[in-house]
Amino acid sequence: MSGALDARIRVRRGDFAVDAELRAEQGGVVALMGRNGAGKSTVAAALAGLAPLAAGRILLDGVVLDDPEADVLVPAERRPVGLVQQQAALFPHLSALDNVAFGLRTAGLRRGAARQRAARLLQEAGLGELAARRPATLSGGQTARVALIRSLAREPALLLLDEPLAAVDAEARPLLRTAIADRLRAFAGSAVLITHDVRDAEALADRVVVLDGGRVVQAGPLADLRAAPADPVVARLLQA
Repeated sequence: MSGALDARIRVRRGDFAVDAELRAEQGGVVALMGRNGAGKSTVAAALAGLAPLAAGRILLDGVVLDDPEADVLVPAERRPVGLVQQQAALFPHLSALDNVAFGLRTAGLRRGAARQRAARLLQEAGLGELAARRPATLSGGQTARVALIRSLAREPALLLLDEPLAAVDAEARPLLRTAIADRLRAFAGSAVLITHDVRDAEALADRVVVLDGGRVVQAGPLADLRAAPADPVVARLLQA
């Protein structure tokens, strides 16, 4: 499955409100950046179907996922959205192979076919030697890479990467960035990367959207935002 994202997200959580537009082209990666509390995780939750919109619309691959005015709300489990979080949340009792196969089985593949495909995906990603190992024996970078393969295995239209490198040791981050970039280049859908680290945006994203106080303060290619930051918040975030 492939497709573009076109979203106008209006969500209220207590006294905090998010009102933001977010677009990602098919095959493109948009980095959503902002300070802590800017609303990045709320946007991710809305896209994933975990925070229903109060207003606005989420359109993915030509299909409306959430539109309160039209009374449309596709539940999270039925959305063609893959999610990779800061804490990879692999099943601790399953091997890397069976963690990847689990998602394929929920998509309808039989156990044998799911495990066979999972083995191929791990091998293609250079992780074949990890297939039999459980999460407790993997490094942070290895865990993150297995989680990424698990999310991509179902071929989602949209991939959400919510701080995927934050829990990884600094020494391992460059290698993991390269591994994620390789996977994204082969990904047919659109992707949203949520990060506070400009190095992630440099390595992985085509465009950057800076959020502050629940609002978009600037959007565009990273080089353009660096050359002419529209707000001091943008200038501070994009310092390398």
